[in-house]
Amino acid sequence: MLGDTSFDDTAGGDGHGRRALILVENLSVPFDRRVWQECTTLRDAGWTVHVICPRGSKRDTEPEAVIDGVRIHRYPLRAATGGPAGYLREYGSALWHTVRLARKVGPVHVVHACNPPDLLFLPALWLKRRGARFVFDQHDLVPELYLSRFGRGKDLLYRGVCALERMTYRAADIVLATNESYRDVAVRRGGRRPADVFVVRSAPQTDRFRPVPPEPELKRGKPHLLCYLGVMGPQDGVDYALRALAKLRDEVGRTDWHAVFVGSGDAFDAMVELSRTLGLDEQVRFTGRIPDADLVRYLSTADVCLSPDPRNPLNDVSTMNKVLEYMAMGRPIVSFDLKEARVSAGDAAVYAPANDESEFARSIALLLDDPELRARMGRTGQERIGGELSWRNSQAALLAAYTAACRDRAPVPAGTRGRAGKRPRR
Repeated sequence: MLGDTSFDDTAGGDGHGRRALILVENLSVPFDRRVWQECTTLRDAGWTVHVICPRGSKRDTEPEAVIDGVRIHRYPLRAATGGPAGYLREYGSALWHTVRLARKVGPVHVVHACNPPDLLFLPALWLKRRGARFVFDQHDLVPELYLSRFGRGKDLLYRGVCALERMTYRAADIVLATNESYRDVAVRRGGRRPADVFVVRSAPQTDRFRPVPPEPELKRGKPHLLCYLGVMGPQDGVDYALRALAKLRDEVGRTDWHAVFVGSGDAFDAMVELSRTLGLDEQVRFTGRIPDADLVRYLSTADVCLSPDPRNPLNDVSTMNKVLEYMAMGRPIVSFDLKEARVSAGDAAVYAPANDESEFARSIALLLDDPELRARMGRTGQERIGGELSWRNSQAALLAAYTAACRDRAPVPAGTRGRAGKRPRR
């Protein structure tokens, strides 16, 4: 039971002797690459790391696993369907299982909750009462996600997610932001002190994204291969990419390409149907999720990679993992002109005016016609990933955040807690 064991609060700031519990709701671990990198960074710094997350459908299916020294506790979870009631069922189940498994893990020095949703502050508060510090890892701006995904405007549910975000900020001791735009939101909208918000950028695993010799047969007899990698949800812009490819064919007059869309998500079936409707069946292939080795083969062969996320309240200020992964593979990118896309990619991408599918198509054609520009952009991307955007810098920020979370932490003397981890009334 929580509270049956006291902490050794003389443990050093490097993590030796300390325990961290990471909470995730929307992806399994280690499939969630950012969370897994955080786990291994903390492990290497001497922390004992536990993770609570949902089970995957095809991978990460075991209820409990120890992988590379990280203990992962997984629970069954059915994704939401049927509107708000479906989300209520999903989140209610996730919270119940999270608390159940947290009791099994026992006392921790830090509880590290990753959104979405902005509900994990509830079990985090429960653990704070038992001596833990709360680190909020803000993967998404949920109010902006709501506006961008559902198109319902600032209705009652929007006001509800804003309230949950405020409560999460208020409960957290330390906030991790994925970029400077998110950090600004934490300070401006969340009322956090700048000193308590640390930018921990996501970064690709360079051992996973390592180019191999291109395989021309993947181009299906065409001179060029275009590639999209990532989630296919309503806000991810795969529909923009498909319409841009139809315009590349119809308006620009280019059919010298084959395109591959790698990944899955809520909109996958709808995107396959849209491709058929646009008459792209012969030139576009959807692979679904594929093994890393196959993914690397496609990216190593691609001439141009696509980042079609449209400008909306979320995408404009979010760092897209696919952009970073394209850069690690040395691929040139076509993106819509988004604030954080420019911060990440710099000169490794060309930028079409936001949401302009015709200009997106012309930007693809520009790169197809200029192999020297493509090569130069690819080198620029790799240099940025190996330098200012490398995980080494994020590791340092993560460990600094944990040091700040544990600074001046009051000892938890043995014998001061009752059964079930409750402190005595004073």
